[in-house]
Amino acid sequence: EGREFFQRSEEEQLNILKKDNIVFCRAEPADKQKLVKMLQSLDEIPAMTGDGVNDAPALQQAAIGVAMGITGTEVSKEAADMILADDNFSTIVSAVEEGRRIYANMQAFICFLISCNIGEICAIFFATLAGFPEPLTAMHLLWVNLVTDGPPATALGFNPPAPDLMEAPPRPSDEPIMTRWLLTRYCLTGLYVGIATIGVFAQHYMSQGIELAQLASWSQCGEFWSPANGMTCTELFQGPGRSLPQTLSLTTLVCMEMLKALSAVSVDTSLLRVGPQSNPWLLLGVSGPFLLHLFVIYSANLGLPALAESFGVVALSKADWYTVLAWSLPILLVDETLKAVGRYLAKREEPQSVEASAS
Repeated sequence: EGREFFQRSEEEQLNILKKDNIVFCRAEPADKQKLVKMLQSLDEIPAMTGDGVNDAPALQQAAIGVAMGITGTEVSKEAADMILADDNFSTIVSAVEEGRRIYANMQAFICFLISCNIGEICAIFFATLAGFPEPLTAMHLLWVNLVTDGPPATALGFNPPAPDLMEAPPRPSDEPIMTRWLLTRYCLTGLYVGIATIGVFAQHYMSQGIELAQLASWSQCGEFWSPANGMTCTELFQGPGRSLPQTLSLTTLVCMEMLKALSAVSVDTSLLRVGPQSNPWLLLGVSGPFLLHLFVIYSANLGLPALAESFGVVALSKADWYTVLAWSLPILLVDETLKAVGRYLAKREEPQSVEASAS
């Protein structure tokens, strides 16, 4: 009984609360509030259910106060954080699952946008550092951020719950939404995005017989070096000669971000277990912007050459698409590998968190 528990010393009470799962009966309303305060002193996050007027102080004291919607008094409902409309305790489980799903989707949304921006920053930074021509123009970056990033990121908010969502232990209340591991993970994927965007750009010029050292000093073409393939410097770095490698870089970046969005259907679960087909809105959010991108690329072939010229893009051949896929598809392997590492780290930390809570 609650009275017997509170007759013990405070140290003994805390030890019992640390080690055992206890069912209290005949507890006074004041005892409930004391229990909540003691659990909070142990860095626990107590939830309190109640329906009477006397339960209001404990409901307000608890981290999560749960009142009954049918049998509960108005005072208890005002003091509570959550009201069970059907007075069914199993509804709490559904509410916890929905809360975890919303949190995971917020993580997917934020991390997807951050990793995309890291990739774009790396691409521009590496190109500037190497002295290469700019692989992406301001119009390209605006196109990526407004059209090909927004719809997939919004669709990630409709991700279904992961299969093992309710099996995971509660996360610490002070844990940031962007953990150190997630930041490291998305910096690595962003690093690959930047390398691939620059790589496909440089590969095109290398296929034209241009060495990396010559590409790094492209502004000195015609003064200190000349193209060996018979082309002029203007043909290489101006007009269509520059639009093609930029289109390759832009399309590779768009493809990688679309693939990353499909992979983000679950933050940690593999694509082989939770595929993008589980979120139809994500499929729509990816296919729509990609079709728009194809329309812009091939707009000249559709009788709108001014549109392609304004974007600085040209139509890609089948060989160009093979090159784009060769650079963009490995992002799935990178992301799946990092997901596996994250699952391993989570399993290794789980026993430690259980021991810490037990002690």
